Amino acid sequence: MRAALREKLGLDDPLPVQYGRFLARIAKGDLGVSIISRIPVATELRLFLPATIELALSAMAIAIVVGVPLGVIAAYRHNSLTDLGTTFGSLVGVSMPIFWLALMMLWIFGLKLGWFPIGGRIDRSVDLQVITNLYIVDSIITLNFPALLSTVHHLTLPAIALATIPTAFITRITRSAMLDVLGENYVRTARAKGLEERSVVSRHALKNAMLPVITVIGLQMGLLMTGAILTETIFAWPGMGRWVVNGIIARNFPVVQAGVLVFAMIFVAVNLVVDVSYGWFNPRIRYN
Repeated sequence: MRAALREKLGLDDPLPVQYGRFLARIAKGDLGVSIISRIPVATELRLFLPATIELALSAMAIAIVVGVPLGVIAAYRHNSLTDLGTTFGSLVGVSMPIFWLALMMLWIFGLKLGWFPIGGRIDRSVDLQVITNLYIVDSIITLNFPALLSTVHHLTLPAIALATIPTAFITRITRSAMLDVLGENYVRTARAKGLEERSVVSRHALKNAMLPVITVIGLQMGLLMTGAILTETIFAWPGMGRWVVNGIIARNFPVVQAGVLVFAMIFVAVNLVVDVSYGWFNPRIRYN
């Protein structure tokens, strides 16, 4: 039976032949069939990938909304207590292991206080018509506000846990970039012209300081897609992270191959978008 299965899966062929066959299937959009469930991997991917995208985008939104303003405030109030507190908080956020933070948040806010659910994407008692498998989008499309509230309620805790490290990175990079820009001649000229301080900081300083920040956001977005594995496992989030981990444990090779391929493609695509966006933040950059 083992020999028959190896022959059926093509594992008896040399590795270059197996790799060539894999590339040929990928070119046709065929990711293979799961060894465990006997379901096409592409079908399972459509079920699990939207959950990971929803979690990663929510975490990145939190990181940007919190990290960029904190970095700007810390740079504007350089060497103040606000700056020192922000720098210390960023250092703690970068140094804190995400699996420990996720477990502590789950234990405190989920089990002890009961403020948030400890697993899943939506309450079992809530009906939702699934269209895109992005529950927030589906709730808005179908005007299902109970489902929207339930989805956000389930999403809050894992998104905050996943956003901790990106928030710290974005805060530190924004602070550093703003410190460099606030000392430039064009910022002093803008102030000498009598512009409001808010306009000087937001329109002149922040926009020119965004290039390194955008770079970090792109890198962190790619890392969020892969770093969500720990968060999804701890919070029982039915996304690609748990799917790939279960595939590794079960030696479900088609699932692992598809997961690695998708993560790599997402990482490349995000960084391409970041590179193209440089031209919008800095008009001096031109692409042929």
